Amino acid sequence: MGMRKLRVGIIFGGRSAEHEVSIVSAASVMDSLDPQRYDVVPIGISREGRWLSSPRALQLLRERTGLDAETECVLVPEPNRQGLMVVSGTGDPVAPLDVVIPLVHGTYGEDGTLQGLLELADIPYVGAGVLGSALGMDKIVQKQLFVEAGLRIAKYTWALSSRCIDKPQAVAAEAERVLRYPLFIKPANTGSSIGISKAHNRKELLAAIAVAATYDRKVIVEQGVRNAREIECAVLGNDDPQVSVPGEIIPSNEFYDYDAKYVDGKSQAVIPAKLPRRVTVQVQRAAIAAYKAIDCAGMARADFFVVRGSGAIYINELNTIPGFTSISMYAKLWQASGLSFSALLDRLIDLAVERHQQKSGLRRFYDPSKDWYRR
Repeated sequence: MGMRKLRVGIIFGGRSAEHEVSIVSAASVMDSLDPQRYDVVPIGISREGRWLSSPRALQLLRERTGLDAETECVLVPEPNRQGLMVVSGTGDPVAPLDVVIPLVHGTYGEDGTLQGLLELADIPYVGAGVLGSALGMDKIVQKQLFVEAGLRIAKYTWALSSRCIDKPQAVAAEAERVLRYPLFIKPANTGSSIGISKAHNRKELLAAIAVAATYDRKVIVEQGVRNAREIECAVLGNDDPQVSVPGEIIPSNEFYDYDAKYVDGKSQAVIPAKLPRRVTVQVQRAAIAAYKAIDCAGMARADFFVVRGSGAIYINELNTIPGFTSISMYAKLWQASGLSFSALLDRLIDLAVERHQQKSGLRRFYDPSKDWYRR
């Protein structure tokens, strides 16, 4: 690509419960990309799924006004275009893209769907591929793979949301048979603690199941880890990932819910976490193992529970598109590890291009010795 500036598409917003978080992440990334190296192409997706690309996209999605008057664009799933096109009779091209940073948290962005579109368009993109994204989004399948990799997880049960709605008492009874209160009830495919509740008894459990079932087709019920500290690690890389120093979250509420993460501003982050050296190393190794277990690439944040006293480590989940807001842990953990936010973004873009080049070198076609298919 020579010395010219890379055209970097930033995709944000989306049809997700984490729409607002995505907007804030995008603003932070756009402000931190080096203008000497990159031309930023904002690509906003409204709550209704309308794609917009203009300097005003961020403002329009924030204010939720004027969206209909803006020119609508689409990302064409055709490798010869590698960019956006105007939705019109002419199909005029808007901007070819050298690389994309997907910052759509949650459904239709973090779950492999957006990554699949980028694969079809043959555009390099930051973060995990289709498989790693889908696995990273589904907390149930993710846990099954963690167990296969020899990682310790909290005990859990799960049920389809249809069953939670039709037979909530049965779902609650099944959870109580194998788990002890307090319990955490979550939609299997959301982030930012949306739809998550903590239950101390059957009444709270039933209410929590009802809430979680409105967000996803599967609901997971986890046993709370007693006397636990919330520890997070940032992972960066493709085939040979690196890990940051761990950090500790001290939530302002009973657990690290949406308000404690983004709204009240009272939660604290201790970076690096005050852990014995032995526990720090174990957490870092577990983060790498979890990253590889779901075939992750580019980046992820690994979340753990570490029991006070014993130092027992439970992996909670892996987040393949971590937040990039001013208070988000992923960038803070790397900054504490010696990598500035701007340098981190450079590295993520380099990793995206590297992975794309590696995949582009694979054989895509096979020429059979006989033209049997023409018969």
